[in-house]
Amino acid sequence: MVKVRVTVTCLLIWSWALVFGQATEKVAVTFDELYDEPYSINKLFIAFQPLYGEIFATNVNAGYGLEAQYYHKNKFNIKGQFRKSYSSKFLDFNRENALRNSTVSNVPEVFNYFEFGGTYNIKDFDENSTAKIFLHQKKIPRSKWASTVATYAEVPSKLRKIYGARLGTVIWDATADINRTLEKQGLTFANLVNSEENSLETIANGADIQAFSNLYATNVYVGASLTWIRNIAVSFDKYDDAVDDGIFNVYLDVMFAPALKLDPINYQGFDFSTEPIKLNKIGVRAGFEGKYNRTLGWSYGGELGYRPSVDGRGFFAMFKIAFPVFSSNLDNKVEAFQK
Repeated sequence: MVKVRVTVTCLLIWSWALVFGQATEKVAVTFDELYDEPYSINKLFIAFQPLYGEIFATNVNAGYGLEAQYYHKNKFNIKGQFRKSYSSKFLDFNRENALRNSTVSNVPEVFNYFEFGGTYNIKDFDENSTAKIFLHQKKIPRSKWASTVATYAEVPSKLRKIYGARLGTVIWDATADINRTLEKQGLTFANLVNSEENSLETIANGADIQAFSNLYATNVYVGASLTWIRNIAVSFDKYDDAVDDGIFNVYLDVMFAPALKLDPINYQGFDFSTEPIKLNKIGVRAGFEGKYNRTLGWSYGGELGYRPSVDGRGFFAMFKIAFPVFSSNLDNKVEAFQK
């Protein structure tokens, strides 16, 4: 037993020494700056999102999307995006639930999300900073590289910062679970009446009701953002050339829904008003986005907040990833010289 403990202890010490030795070993490197131009980024980015996921109290959903963003000089940028669930089974939760269990005549709506907006650059400047460049050699086998503690060099570079003002609109629709909504707001089917003042509870006459409706929202948002841009490339003496071309943006928006509509419940040929159900027209969100200044790359982003929706069911958290992302500087002009 003592020998086993000694052996284990020796192995732990040896492993610790090996890792510590790799982590602390430092080799001086020299480099040449190829370029350091945070203002020279591509103008147009087009991204396909093969997957996004959204935990939304009104309707959990996941699917695909498309996004395009255009940067106009150093003045502003505009962006449009679209998201849609792949199917009711993957994943449009309330729509699938309605297709399986609904006892009303409302046709469940597919989740759709459209957003268009822009950011005006209030302050656009750069400052001296350092870029963390990881050192890599293509000639190193992948198996050996995977077991090596990555080293990096800190290289002087410019960091561009942009303080922006945001404005835009969001249009979306989704299926809403009326049973859960009524329970959340302390209401019952007795509160939903038709044009003859008969309640849905009375017409159902004790029958089990699983009611679903469709919610349509048009939101306007205004907010602020902060963007960091680094666009530097260096050439090392003993390592591969490397770049740091990240574009990272964080933002905070206040949202207002001038148009927010919940369809009436259609049951046995009668329409029962949903007006007693409270709708919240104010919301807020915080988000982040990251991408790279490359002809072909990838991007990511996420949001967290409270969206204008059915009152008490507006919380949402969303994450998206895009690949591929195509970008271009839209400059096809070349110099011409007379012979």
